[in-house]
Amino acid sequence: MRLNKENSGKRWYTRPDGKEKVTGTLQYLTDKSLPGMLYGRVLRSIHPYARIVSVDTAAAEGLPGVQAVLTHKDVPGMNAFGIATPDQPVFCDELVRYTGDAVAAVAADTLEIAEAALKLIKVEYEVMSPLSSPEAALAPDAPKLHPHGNILHRTEVKRGNAEAAFTETEHIIRETYYTPRQMHTYMETEGGLFVPEENGRLSVYAPTQHGYKDRMQLSRILNMDEEMIRVVSSPIGGSFGGKDELNVQPYGALLALRTKRPVKIHNSRKESVRAGLKRHPMKIVMETGFTKEGLITAHRVRITADTGAYATLGAPVLNFATEHSMGPYSIPHVDVEGLSVYTNNGVSGEFRGFGGNQAIFAMEGQMDRAAAQLGIDPWELRRRNLRSNGDPGPLGQQILVTNGLQEVWEAVHHSDLWIHEERTELPPWIRKGKGAAIAMHGAGLGYGIPDPAGGRLRLNEEGKIEAAFSYEEFGQGLVSTLEIMLCELFDCVREDLEIVIGDTDRVPHSGSSTASRSTTMAWMALQRLKSPFRDKITRLTSEATGIPAHELVTGPGGIWRRGRENGQDQYRVLSFLEITQLASAEELTFDTKFDYPTTPDEVVGGHYLYTYAAVMAEVEVNTLSGQVKVDDIRHVVAAGPVMNPMGYVGQIEGGSGMALGFTLMEDSLMENSEYMTTNLDTYLIPTIQDMQKRLDVEAIENLPENDPFGPRGIGEIGSVALAPAIVSAIYQATGVWLNKLPVQREKLIKPVFSDKKEGVQPS
Repeated sequence: MRLNKENSGKRWYTRPDGKEKVTGTLQYLTDKSLPGMLYGRVLRSIHPYARIVSVDTAAAEGLPGVQAVLTHKDVPGMNAFGIATPDQPVFCDELVRYTGDAVAAVAADTLEIAEAALKLIKVEYEVMSPLSSPEAALAPDAPKLHPHGNILHRTEVKRGNAEAAFTETEHIIRETYYTPRQMHTYMETEGGLFVPEENGRLSVYAPTQHGYKDRMQLSRILNMDEEMIRVVSSPIGGSFGGKDELNVQPYGALLALRTKRPVKIHNSRKESVRAGLKRHPMKIVMETGFTKEGLITAHRVRITADTGAYATLGAPVLNFATEHSMGPYSIPHVDVEGLSVYTNNGVSGEFRGFGGNQAIFAMEGQMDRAAAQLGIDPWELRRRNLRSNGDPGPLGQQILVTNGLQEVWEAVHHSDLWIHEERTELPPWIRKGKGAAIAMHGAGLGYGIPDPAGGRLRLNEEGKIEAAFSYEEFGQGLVSTLEIMLCELFDCVREDLEIVIGDTDRVPHSGSSTASRSTTMAWMALQRLKSPFRDKITRLTSEATGIPAHELVTGPGGIWRRGRENGQDQYRVLSFLEITQLASAEELTFDTKFDYPTTPDEVVGGHYLYTYAAVMAEVEVNTLSGQVKVDDIRHVVAAGPVMNPMGYVGQIEGGSGMALGFTLMEDSLMENSEYMTTNLDTYLIPTIQDMQKRLDVEAIENLPENDPFGPRGIGEIGSVALAPAIVSAIYQATGVWLNKLPVQREKLIKPVFSDKKEGVQPS
């Protein structure tokens, strides 16, 4: 990793959960068990689209060892869930709309009995023809999958007069891009343990990215006060957006409350594929006009997203894709429209990059095609069109000005990868190429969407500096980052700290662990809390010892007296534990509440803070087999100060690996709205053999003077721009334009290549 300033050595920090993870001793939530617990299983539809005629549970209820069988009649509250649009039934009562739909659930003494009980439930269906594509769902005679129709959401951005500009422009690039239904493929599939407590409360131990949102939704389903539900949600064995929504929680909670016994549910991989969220497949039609000098004059985009059977966050994903379909470029005339369409396919939802990956792949593809047609270097073409400081954001909204976009462009422009050549002789069927892409990526939920933040700092009864947030640790290294920030704020050591996250009984509502927001929000919260916390404990120490407060500082283990001018060494005055005896717990507890920064302009979904990145890729293409091997990847990221170098590299590397799968191999194939890929034996993800020989991360840490927002999140930025960089490199190697992901090998198989590349047809 390359930083453009020296980082303190203590920031290179071994993760507190590192040893447990590599030795396999870390207990995930789905590892938990209790004496006397039951096993829950969910009966899901065998048809993607059908009317339920009847459900007969008598035989299952009579099976020895079965303690409960539930259907829609047993839901005491709202029979629906969904963070933004609660349109997914807990249990279907009239219609099933995809093969993951739940019809019934059982709790039994053993997993084997639970599985046997599912087979005894008789469901009679009236089968209907599924709508297996957005085009089918948009047909005039298509049945309505939901009362309001088959369109979940529409977006529109109009600026200038694109129609007139296209009639006058000199070059038009027209292309249609297709992106896959990628699977999150987390190590820990959906599951959890659900425990009814003696006081009538319910404890939920299940992975999520937002425990408070789960608690809110469960309260509606269970018809219970939110305060009667405790959600414990960390640590998590991966999420990437896939556990942002409820999954097994309604079933485990209902079964536990019915049986008054703990219930464990843990999806198999096959069931996770069937019922879990996927990345939205998108069809993106683009027309982009250029002058002969390479300046963009007009841009027309039509996005169609397959949201599947239910909404989840399909509407915000489309908003995000719409915003990012214009890239980091200054475009005077814009005409963008988007549709998110219900189908009977698997449910699409939140996924790392949140619609940006699809849109950036298309936009950057336009730039490469234009460069080829105009005879301009692709990277130079991007420079000519980059937004300038002070330009509004893609939606015309005010954004925070930084130099990040120009800095990442410059870093790639001067990269040695352009001139780097391996000296090994390659067989004639191996072709090498290099490509690059650039992106700006909005952080936070955007204007008009509640995006609360905050945190709590206190000196607890054990003499620990306790920091509490409602964020989750799902592998991104959040706990390490918090420890590093706290150690630097108070000059203490990690043994002085207790980090509390992922437990609604113990943490304030500080928002979700989504949208690359957690690090920024935690940093801002600690900046607000440090002075009142430090002033309080130093004043208490001063009152107890008679030492002036201005001579006292926090340090390892407690409060220290500063070294004085006569050369006397500083020394510890009181330990943190001793300070707790000087005041009540309330006096040593400090809270802050605020909102994620948003643009002042009333542009729904518009972002204010952006992270900027550029990616370079070098590939080898085997023209006999069509196999693409990525040899070298360079990420340049402008995201402000690097708080946790090891976590930073891990996030960029992880996002890059996920993007490699998105580009080259991953797609949850469906036929007639049924999954063809049902397990990891047919769904391929990158392994160590598929990864590049080299991956380099350069962090640009510069921020404007007095920037109040600190480090930006980087959980998504490593994943959004790699696909177009690889596809650009493939074009340089083979002369073949690719417009569909994952890369189709058959398009790259050519026994004999000429040196002439396939160009873009003039308009």
